[in-house]
Amino acid sequence: MNTLKPKIEEFALKAEKLSKIVTSPEGMLTILDQVSLQVSHGERIAIIGASGAGKSTLLGLLAGLDLPTSGKVWLGNSELTALDEDGRAALRANEVGFVFQSFHLIPSLTALENVMLPLELAHHEHPKQTAILALQNVGLGERVGHYPRQLSGGEKQRVAIARAYVIQPTVLFADEPTGNLDQQTGEAVIDLLFRMNREYGTTLVLVSHDRGLAERCDRIIEMNLGHILVSQQSHEEQLT
Repeated sequence: MNTLKPKIEEFALKAEKLSKIVTSPEGMLTILDQVSLQVSHGERIAIIGASGAGKSTLLGLLAGLDLPTSGKVWLGNSELTALDEDGRAALRANEVGFVFQSFHLIPSLTALENVMLPLELAHHEHPKQTAILALQNVGLGERVGHYPRQLSGGEKQRVAIARAYVIQPTVLFADEPTGNLDQQTGEAVIDLLFRMNREYGTTLVLVSHDRGLAERCDRIIEMNLGHILVSQQSHEEQLT
């Protein structure tokens, strides 16, 4: 007798006809208009476009940080848009990592405590030991007791990367991760981000205005005025 195997979702992320409309002094403003997107497990995608194209808004909706005016979002087999705020937060705590342009470290916590925080929220058994290993993995083993104000921009972003990956997320969202860094530091941080991504096999959604950075991903999604203009394999991916 054949036994039924549990169905494994074919995608890590899926968006269906997402729209986001907000009120502005000029009236109703459409930031996203009927955007649909599917991201495979382990895929690395870059969302690019000019300022105001809707990149960060799309990322926020895919991550469940905000809700669309209409449309649906799935993270694996969970429909984010069907959950309340607490439900979305609980799912993010266990499945999602974030790296932001402005680091978003808590100033009153040390590097170690910042990395421990998502582990504690997820009720991890050994948050301190796991966080120490994560900081060592990003080259900050000697900085565990330092506060954000005592760290350089590159070091802050390394702490943020350690914090993002420490829960071994299914999906990592990176919004302009090198935006506040000089070119040399930014390149080192991106090398680290992609190395960690390979090690953990995480699905990566990267928002950037830098096409050179986007080319390091598997697929580039170009946006303009709330629409996806084109979705194509990156040049590097075509060469492999």
